[in-house]
This record gives sequence, structure tokens and C-alpha cells, in this order.
Amino acid sequence: MASTAGNGAPHHTAAPAPDAAPQAHRPARGLALHPFRGLRYNPAKVSSLGNVTSPPYDVIEPDGVRRLETLDPHNVVRLILPHDSNGTTYREAADSLRSWISAGVLVPDPAPALYVYEQQQGGRVQRGVIGTLDITPPPAGIVLPHESVVPEIVADRTELMRTAEANHDPLLLTHSGADQDGADTVDQVVRREPALETTTPDGVRHRLWATSDPAEIARIAGALAGSRALIADGHHRWAGYLRMQRSQHSGLSTAHRPTPWDRGLVLLVDTDRYPLRIQPIHRVLPRLTPQHALARLGEAGTVEEIAAANAAGLAPEDATAAALAVLGSRPEDANALVVAGPDESGRPRFHLLTRPNPQLLRRAVRPDMPLSWRRLDATILHRALIAQLWGVPDDPEHIGYPHDAASAVRQAVEANGTAVLLRPVTEAVVRDLAGQGVMMPRKSTSFGPKPATGLVLRDLRLG
Repeated sequence: MASTAGNGAPHHTAAPAPDAAPQAHRPARGLALHPFRGLRYNPAKVSSLGNVTSPPYDVIEPDGVRRLETLDPHNVVRLILPHDSNGTTYREAADSLRSWISAGVLVPDPAPALYVYEQQQGGRVQRGVIGTLDITPPPAGIVLPHESVVPEIVADRTELMRTAEANHDPLLLTHSGADQDGADTVDQVVRREPALETTTPDGVRHRLWATSDPAEIARIAGALAGSRALIADGHHRWAGYLRMQRSQHSGLSTAHRPTPWDRGLVLLVDTDRYPLRIQPIHRVLPRLTPQHALARLGEAGTVEEIAAANAAGLAPEDATAAALAVLGSRPEDANALVVAGPDESGRPRFHLLTRPNPQLLRRAVRPDMPLSWRRLDATILHRALIAQLWGVPDDPEHIGYPHDAASAVRQAVEANGTAVLLRPVTEAVVRDLAGQGVMMPRKSTSFGPKPATGLVLRDLRLG
């Protein structure tokens, strides 16, 4: 994992139950999106805008922080993943933010705006709107989470934002069916010259337009007023938004006084017009040796070696790709997982698990949950394998969540541990469960493309 709670992290309350019972959401009202004064890099003060951005904090590889820092001394990774020999230092990150503002490296826009954001790679275009959104709890049915969270990561992100008094990056939210007037207004904005344009080292072109026109803002925001949104990426930061909002209103004297923490920074994408990609997030169990994992795996279902991946002479990356190809060929309505770990020679070996043991599932998986939840590969992995058979504690020391399969296998080999590779789920399944108030196992999905961090930040001191 890219980040865990560091020094000075606040005490936290218990996270929501990971498998909340089904509860239909009934929106009381829709999304309320507002303009804000964006904080943006001054191109004259940095080597390039592409060199000061970073991927979201939780997809940066373990060695990626140092690499990003070398691109430019003002790379935003210094603000979102600060570190020293003692661990995370939130005050250092906050001081860097304020010093960069004082030096004119980061400059607030002169007027509140909504920001139309576009990503393009090859022939694929992704477009959405960045603004500040009214923070509402899940029971309101306006912003729907679909995954449970890790309390330590919520505490980490909350303390980072609280100390800096900033939202460093927008959450990725999806909505459906905005009216034509709002869509036309967004298209009108992008016909103008962008406020910034850059290409990041991964080859993605990013463009950002700012509109401060009251009529355009009203049409864009009005198009969302009857909608609700699914959290595609940012569950831990959304939980941090909720926590900070509660803390600001904990005293009677401030119970009804608006604060900057009543809103959070988001990117809203209409997936009717711009469907997102959904990728799986894999698992690494560094303390579960492959010998122990395989010794119990037969109790979970049918196990077979993946000959195409275990062939002699294959490079680890090619072996992983071969295992993923076999996994992807399995029927969508039948469970399948790949379990990988080093053999005696240190080479990764891959096994396919199918046809889960019905008796094990009856013991491990709650029968009162929706059928689509009970059939999730991630549900069977966490409830039946990790908790029941392997007895692995559900905490960051024992379970990592790499987005890249080759990285997951590499980490397992280096630790003499076990990796589990998963398949993606469909957005329809995610939306259906979220609409029922049912949380998927944490880190079940990776929606993308994710917004680059560093193109526009929110300084809460500006309101």
C-alpha cells in the first residue's frame, strides 16, 4: 500500500461495518456542486506542469515517490505522501504547501470557478467537471460509497487534509443522465482555450478549463441537482470529509454554522457519455507463505496449476500475463481466482481456484446479503479464504492492495508470501449494490482513468 497512518495520526472511530445489511437509498435531494477558487501551479516557477503532477496517492508504487520527487522539487507528491526517516509528517507537508503559495509556485485563481477537466490518450477521451460538493452521509442517498474502508488510511488522509487545511486532489465520482443543457454547456466551455494543457510522463494529455460565468455555472450545477453519484475512487478521502465535517459541527455553538469542511473537492463524470474503465485491485499477503496457502487451498474448491504461466523459462511478467489470460477466460458467472507465490527456486508459480466449496461458503458467507454480493470473487476471497482458511488478520500489515498484477506477484516473491489476482466487476453490479446500501469488500474496484493530482487543489483558507 502506498500510505498508512503516520506519526501524529488522530484517534479514529470504528469504520462502517464492512458488510452492511441491504438498505435502499432514497435521495432527499440531488448533488449540489459549487465553484471554488482553485489553487494551481505557476508554469513560470516549475520545470513543466507535467513534472509536478502525480498519480493518486494509493496507486503510486513503493519506489514511485522518489522517482516523482526527482522530476521537480515542487512535485505534488511531497504534499500528498510526505515522509522522512520517522514516517509520515503532516506538518512538513502543510508547511511546504504554505511556502509554495508564499513563493508564488502555487497561485489561487482570482475568482471562484467550476473546472472542466479532460484526459486524452490515443483515441479515448474522458471529460468531467471539478467543483466542491456538499458533503452528505450515505443514508441521504446522494453520494453512494460501494466499498468499505481501512480505518488507518481514513485517519491518515483526514489528518493530512486537516493539517494542511486543503483538499489536495478531487475524488472521482460518477453520475448518470445529466440533462442536455448541462452537457451542452460543458461542450461550450471546452471550445475555448484551456486554462492549462500538459502531457504527463505516462503519455496522457490533460486539459483544464475554468468557467466563472454565473450562467454557465448555474446550468452545469442545475443539471446535477436531481442526480446522485457513485464514489468511483476516493472512499477513504470521502470518509475523511465526513469525519472533518462532524468534527467542525461537534460543538453546539457551531452546529448550524457553515464551514469550508461542509464541502469537498470532486470530479464528476457522466458515465452515460464517458464510460469509465473498471480494473481489479489485487491482494498481497506478505506473511502467508505459499506453502501454507496451498496446503489449505484445496479445501476452498477446485485447484489446478496454470501450465501456460508455469512454463520453464518465462519471465515473471510474461508468466503473470499468461495467468491473467487464463483467469479472464473463465465464465463471468463462475468464480475464479489466481493464487501465486514463489517456489523453492524463487520463481512464481500460479494456481487457479474455481468451483468454491459450497460447505465452506455456507460457513463463511452471510446468507442475508444479496446474491450478487455473495457471488463476488472478492467476497469469497476475504470471507472464505483470508478469514476462514488462512486466518490472515484484516489489517495493512497483513494485506496489501496493488493495482498492478505484476507488482503483486513481484511483492509476493520478494516477501516469500502469497498474491491473489482478481477479475474486474461490472459497473452495473457496483451501482446495484451501492443503491442497496451494501458495501463491497474494500479495494474491490479500480475505476479509471483517475484524475492527475496537482492540476488544481483547494485551499480551505480561501473558503
